[in-house]
Amino acid sequence: MRGFAAFVRKEITEIVRTWRILVLPGMALLFALTGPALAKYTPEILRAVAGDQLGNLKLLPPTYLDAYGQWIKNLSQIVLFALVIIYGGLVSSERKSGTAILVLTKPVSRSAFVIAKAVVHMAFVALTIAVGTALTWGMTAAMFPSAPGSALWKSTGAWLAFAVLFVGIMALLSVLVPSQAGAAGIGLGVYVVLGLASLWKPLGTYSPAGLSGAPASIAAGHDVAVLWPILSAIALAAVCVGAAAALFRRGEL
Repeated sequence: MRGFAAFVRKEITEIVRTWRILVLPGMALLFALTGPALAKYTPEILRAVAGDQLGNLKLLPPTYLDAYGQWIKNLSQIVLFALVIIYGGLVSSERKSGTAILVLTKPVSRSAFVIAKAVVHMAFVALTIAVGTALTWGMTAAMFPSAPGSALWKSTGAWLAFAVLFVGIMALLSVLVPSQAGAAGIGLGVYVVLGLASLWKPLGTYSPAGLSGAPASIAAGHDVAVLWPILSAIALAAVCVGAAAALFRRGEL
């Protein structure tokens, strides 16, 4: 793949010098800093705001698992949706702007162009979430002393495999669909389909569909087997990126 290293440098430079360095990291930082405090003080806020409506209902005291659940909830909803929308134009935006034509007139590989994009952005998401998870753990320990990190890291790892899969899916959709909005819409549809597919036990046990709900269960302290869903998600992500590269290589710019 001629030009792979150059394309990797190009993608890293674009991340650092554009809005992309702010969006996902900004979300991760916000949720990491506010999630544990929200989990800690939500019962007190509810009693202060809606004490009369609660009546004799007793709220359970919060634990570190509530903070971990808040982190995973934000990742599974807001961050994943943002990821789908952002990466809906991973390739198509450069086609539309003419950047792809300018770059690929040189003796470099079209496959390298697509694969470098996918690899760099998968690594970017992984690094961002790893830093956010470490901050969440630290903030949770400040709110709930001696909070163990195993449930947090395991649940985040399972979610990250799901996120990597969606970067691969969006890379493929951004080659197939010329519109960023169209690709994002299909990506959100895939998310819904995987959530429904997880209700069928064989798919929930062995396919990436199991990762739609497993992170929340792990964060809640449950023992959930996610090895096969994680392996299948990574394998499917690789297939999607490979298919995106093959289609881009044969298609018109």
